[in-house]
Amino acid sequence: MTSSGVRLSALRRKFGNVHALDGLDLDLAPGELVALLGPSGCGKTTALRILAGLEDADSGRIIVGDRDIANVPANKRGMGMVFQAYSLFPHLTAIENVEFGLRLRKQSSTVRRRRAQEMLDLVGIGAHAARFPQQLSGGQQQRVALARALAFEPSVLLLDEPLSALDAKVRVQLREEIRRIQLEVGTTTLFVTHDQEEALAIADRVGVMRAGQLEQIGSPEDIYRTPATPFVAEFVGLSNRLAGRVTGDVVEVLDTKLPLVGSVQDGPATALVRPESVDVTADPAGAGRVVAVSFLGPLARVTVALPDDTLVVAQLESARLPELPTGTAVRVVLRPVPVVVSAG
Repeated sequence: MTSSGVRLSALRRKFGNVHALDGLDLDLAPGELVALLGPSGCGKTTALRILAGLEDADSGRIIVGDRDIANVPANKRGMGMVFQAYSLFPHLTAIENVEFGLRLRKQSSTVRRRRAQEMLDLVGIGAHAARFPQQLSGGQQQRVALARALAFEPSVLLLDEPLSALDAKVRVQLREEIRRIQLEVGTTTLFVTHDQEEALAIADRVGVMRAGQLEQIGSPEDIYRTPATPFVAEFVGLSNRLAGRVTGDVVEVLDTKLPLVGSVQDGPATALVRPESVDVTADPAGAGRVVAVSFLGPLARVTVALPDDTLVVAQLESARLPELPTGTAVRVVLRPVPVVVSAG
C-alpha cells in the first residue's frame, strides 16, 4: 500500500464571525499517524473535513504527495474515512459492505471478494463476513467500517472520533487494534479525537489545537511532559495550579525550586504541577491534611489541603492508601520536574 505525505498550509475557514481555522499549518509524513486533539470548536474536525473534501477552505493549500488537491472533488481524492457513526448499509452483509467501494471502482467480483475478506481478516472479524450489521456489536461494526475504508488502499486514512460511540472497554481494545492495523498497512493517518488518552496512546505525534491553530505538535511524551504553553499543560492531563515566584530559570513553589519549561519574566506566577510529580508522606508534624482519596485501581489520587487553603492533588500507588486515610497529617514534597507557568 502506497502512502502519501500531507501538508496543510495556511488553511483558513470562517463560519460567520467564527474562525474555525485561522492559518493552520500541519504536515504528516508518509505512514505517520497524527492525532488532532482539542476542545469543541477548536477546528480539528474542520481540518479533517477540508482534507477529505467535505468542506472548502476559504484560503490555503492542501498538498497530498506532490499534488495540490484543493479543487479535487471528495470522491476523487482517494481517501479512506471512518466516522463516529458506522454508516454501514443495513441490507448488505459485512463483506458486501467492505466490497462496496471496490465495486464503485469497477473491480471484478473475484478481486472484490478476495480483497474484502483479506480486510475483514486484518481487522479480526473474518469469521463474521456473512453477518448483517444488525447482527454485529458496535465494535464489530466499526471494524467493518475500518475494513471498508482500507479496502481500496487509500493514500490517506481519516478517522473522525471513530471510537466515541463505543463503551470504554471496547474503545480501548479497538484503539489498540487501529494502531496495530495502521502500522501493518503503513497508511498515513489523521485521527481526530476529543479523548486525550486515545491521542496519547496511539499517535506518532499529537497536535493540540486551540481557536483554529496548532498550539503545539510533538510526540505524546513531549506534549505531556514538556507542554509548550499553559493551555496545553492544562488541557492534556491534570495539573495543580500552585502559586510561586519565578527567578531566572526556576520557579519556587512550596519551598521547592522547579526548573521551567521555556523562559518567563521574573515575578509571581502560577506553576502547573502534574499530580505524579507530587509526593505525600504521613507526618504528624506535616502542614497538610488529607481531605479526599480517590481509588483508581493500581493508582490513587490523594487531595491535600494546606494551611492557606491551597489544594494539592498527588497521584500515588494505591497500595499506599492505608497509610493516608482522610484526616491524616502529611508532608507534601514536589519532585524537581520541569513545569510550565502562567503569569501571576
